[in-house]
Amino acid sequence: MALFNREKTAAQVVKKSREDTYHAEELIQGIFDEFVELHGDRLAGDDPAIIGGIGRLQGQAVTVIAIDKGLDINDKINKRNGSPEPWGYRKALRLMKQAEKFHRPIITLINTPGAFPGKTAEDQGQGAAIAQSILASMSLSVPMIAIIYGEGGSGGALALATTDRLWMFENATYSILSPEGFAAILWKDAKRADEAAEMMGLTANTLLAKQVVDAIIPENRNKLKLYKGLQEKLGHEINALMQLDTETLIAQRRARFRAF
Repeated sequence: MALFNREKTAAQVVKKSREDTYHAEELIQGIFDEFVELHGDRLAGDDPAIIGGIGRLQGQAVTVIAIDKGLDINDKINKRNGSPEPWGYRKALRLMKQAEKFHRPIITLINTPGAFPGKTAEDQGQGAAIAQSILASMSLSVPMIAIIYGEGGSGGALALATTDRLWMFENATYSILSPEGFAAILWKDAKRADEAAEMMGLTANTLLAKQVVDAIIPENRNKLKLYKGLQEKLGHEINALMQLDTETLIAQRRARFRAF
């Protein structure tokens, strides 16, 4: 697949990834039909930073799980700018297991700087919730596709990106932590974030070359055209994955991650 953003530096791509060009609800409505949202982790509560439910993709019932940063300032505060808490990841895991029970493919949409690092999250087992999501994803018997449409930060993104296919928007990023955090750890100077971004290899082009991601989604000012193209691409890929028997599907998914 062709490369994108050859004229942009990694730091410029990081900036673009944070501009909230796309929103989870908009993507869901543009790609899927008859979406019905489901709530709660059946243990602690419901996290609005993760939108999950059931929709139709070209007539095929699918489970959709998306991380959303929010639309306005109040929404962003409520959703912690797309940083889920443990009950958000547990809700996602509940929906994944439900999808397996009813033989529905899973599609995740990711835009997060990382999981919420606050005291409440740590008290409620943030690390365990992320680990359980990753572990379960390695054994789910249904096709799984993840799309990073903005920031893909750390384990907060990986929890929903342990999938058969991983795609990125051309102006998205995927990394172990933010460039600011990387610079603060390596040089004790967060102001060197632009330099860190170049070192981290977090752009779609770099990750495609390293086979960490499988495809780059070209962005389009005409969002309806973008969503229609995504709908067709997802439908084609889901159909191909559904032709695989369960053992092959799981074996290929595990092999994909063991390669790193």
